[in-house]
Amino acid sequence: MTQTHQEGTEIVVAQPWKKPDLADQLDLKKLNDELHDLRLEAGLPSARTIRDRVGKDAQDYWIVNHQAVLDTFQKPDLPRWGRLEVIVHVLTELARQSDVEGEVDRFKGLWKQVVRETVIQASVHPPSDITGSAGDDAAFPSADSPEQDTEVPSGRDAEEPPTGTEAPTNAAQESAQFNYAHESLKGLILNAAQALWHDKDALRVFLGVVRRSEGFVRMADAAEEQRPANATFYGVKSREFEVDRSPARLELVTLHRRLDEHRLKHGWSFTDMEEQTGVSSDAWIHWYTHDELPERESLVAFSHMARLTQEDHVLLLGLWDAARDALDVQKHSASLPSSISFDEAWTMRAPAAPKLWALAGVGGDNLTAYGPDLAAGTAPAFVVAGPPKSGRSTALVNIARSLLATGTRLALATPKPSPLRELADQDGVAACFDQDDIEHDELAEALATASAEEPVVVVMDDAEVFGECAAQRVLRNLLKHGFDEGTALVLAGDEDKLGPSYSWLDKAKRAHRGLLLSPQERYAGDWIGLKTSDSVIGIPVTPGRGWLHLGDGKLLPVTVPR
Repeated sequence: MTQTHQEGTEIVVAQPWKKPDLADQLDLKKLNDELHDLRLEAGLPSARTIRDRVGKDAQDYWIVNHQAVLDTFQKPDLPRWGRLEVIVHVLTELARQSDVEGEVDRFKGLWKQVVRETVIQASVHPPSDITGSAGDDAAFPSADSPEQDTEVPSGRDAEEPPTGTEAPTNAAQESAQFNYAHESLKGLILNAAQALWHDKDALRVFLGVVRRSEGFVRMADAAEEQRPANATFYGVKSREFEVDRSPARLELVTLHRRLDEHRLKHGWSFTDMEEQTGVSSDAWIHWYTHDELPERESLVAFSHMARLTQEDHVLLLGLWDAARDALDVQKHSASLPSSISFDEAWTMRAPAAPKLWALAGVGGDNLTAYGPDLAAGTAPAFVVAGPPKSGRSTALVNIARSLLATGTRLALATPKPSPLRELADQDGVAACFDQDDIEHDELAEALATASAEEPVVVVMDDAEVFGECAAQRVLRNLLKHGFDEGTALVLAGDEDKLGPSYSWLDKAKRAHRGLLLSPQERYAGDWIGLKTSDSVIGIPVTPGRGWLHLGDGKLLPVTVPR
């Protein structure tokens, strides 16, 4: 299978590359086969195309030269993780796969399996003749060495080794020599030298310590003569030295991708960006490698440098605003109390809260009780959604208790065992439906005495069970005329099972407000009228922590009383 595409004025015939013979290394063969398959899905890009997509470092060197790309696919040994990671990242983007980080994680799992198998084999059958070790000087080429792309940057493109030149090697021995902890230590040394570069006295002391280990002498000499690039593999995101993911992951990834598209389009290095924006190359590399939010003024300077259109300029700043908001939300979430009692939360409500105000959670800078006014809004409803064990029933109990405390009458619906049933004997509970169906006449009777002065609120747990109940018409009427008739609905359900196929349930969305508890799916936000980003979804289920939307377009992190 071949494909043809054009690079500049040169016509390139894309074709699969020859695979190495790995019949006796099954784990490495699986990794190599998956890598070749990923390149096929990406449209068989050339080695130079992959090299160009990876880009250059702050010193304008190729991060991975084209020969190193070919070696990764064709040599019968395990590639270093930093090189493999950036290649997989590029190929996944070219293949237009949505979960780039997930694909990188999958390959990291395959890579680690090969490392584990290599360690096991080395311990059972130690190599009899190893001519070098991970600690030899040869393992650490100097900064001006033309053959740097073991995992440090190669020389400029003109210095790349000629295609097809391969030193004789024993794949089994070379794999057995690999020491992952040693490579990590080498990277940490580079990081420290980079951080100490401006303090020459401290740098000299540090490198003096490094030189005491014979294997690191040449690295120390090179680091003292020329400033090393960061150990995050020279300007490209690498999670070999992992940092916590930013809570604004989606927004930041999108922002960085847009910046990098313009940078690659113009062929700018980070040094070029420093010269034209006045922002240091170190700052640009740091923001890129650590998924951090650049300064807004830096984006404005970049926009002028790239001469972006008004549309692209507004898009960049819009992405920046979205990322900043996500970071602020997460910061407030982290400052919330891990738990709080209902009685304590009740004292935090506003003194002049309306009669149909319901306590949903506690949040904000000054820890205030928040919740919906069921007598106002676009529909007389409020939705609590989340996965199992996220605390939906507890949130309903709080809402029910707060309504009972203000003299509001309730009709409870609990088709499954629920703490809500414990309120059935409380004064003010007009009815309690504990079966998997609600009869039309029974619900109509429970709501018959409702009025604007004496409202009745239906509080329903496991609402998806009632999707096709006999009282559907009564529930649809409540959602349509509840403000006039003095009725309202508070429902809770599993975010995966609350389906739009139930017409009356779908109408509850019109309230555009609700409480999301540990949401796992992006579409969960549809139930509360707000799109949810990656900074909100997918966090491990934590009972009592939620995201409240009161119809104002803002997502407020809250602690739900217990």
